[in-house]
Amino acid sequence: MSKYRANGTSSDVLNGFLDYLTVEKGASAHTVAGYRRDLERFLVERGIADTPLAQVDTVAIDAHLTQLSLGFAGKPGLSAASIARARASIRALFRYAVSEDILSADPAAEVQQKKLGKHLPKAISLEEIAAMLEVAGQRPGPVGLRDVALIELLYGTGARITEVMNLSPDDLYLAGEFPHVKLFGKGRKERLVPLGSFAVQALEDYLLLGRPLLLGKAKTRVAGHPLFLNKRGLSLSRQSAWEIISQTAVAAGCVSEVSPHSLRHSFATHLLEGGASIRDVQELLGHASVTTTQIYTKVSMNTLREVHALTHPRANL
Repeated sequence: MSKYRANGTSSDVLNGFLDYLTVEKGASAHTVAGYRRDLERFLVERGIADTPLAQVDTVAIDAHLTQLSLGFAGKPGLSAASIARARASIRALFRYAVSEDILSADPAAEVQQKKLGKHLPKAISLEEIAAMLEVAGQRPGPVGLRDVALIELLYGTGARITEVMNLSPDDLYLAGEFPHVKLFGKGRKERLVPLGSFAVQALEDYLLLGRPLLLGKAKTRVAGHPLFLNKRGLSLSRQSAWEIISQTAVAAGCVSEVSPHSLRHSFATHLLEGGASIRDVQELLGHASVTTTQIYTKVSMNTLREVHALTHPRANL
């Protein structure tokens, strides 16, 4: 469950949601700022910022959207596109609250919303991933070993950042004929994901030479036996992991903004481009439905279309 509990204020839940967008979903700063603007206006205008989100009902949401069309304090109403965006932001906030067990029911579910086109995830190239690993490997001491292991594990398994942050060394099975990691997805659903030789080597180096040194810096006992530790020997946070990935990508010269979720996207896209079946990718990603995984077939199809257009002699006559 989220640290933003049901008895917290609506503002608390909003902060948790914005953190989720940044760390889990890899949303850009521009996207997060848009959600923040729409949702803070909703909470302030309805006077619910300091009250529990559970007190908000469908009537309050509809009233707010209606008021947006009429305008506030003499200001003209918003455009249909702006109202649709505000509606989408509110629905996303309540879906998050339900998924985190902050709310038991979603009052925004009855609010109608026009379907908008989905943005396809952008995979980063193998060359960019190699450059990131090179940059991380140049960091001195145990931090470099940790960062290489983190990148190899995220890209090598397609795991969600929360799944990786919740791992302990006991969840790794690096020896034998089937090296793998035990991941716990949404609803604590367990799945086993194979580990390639590069990930195994990086994790072994970190566990042998890096993690013990970091653990030795802890002034207090580390709770939960976490796999990844920060410089103080304590559990590495999701936000810190996001910053490691983002800063490493910048230092490596990656063209696009890179987050832990970008590595998950890249894992899925590269598997499909290499010939993996969508069902296999679904199992590896831990998607409950193959429909969620199908977006990656569109990404791969776009790549094939570009290759065809560039290389076939009669593609662009």
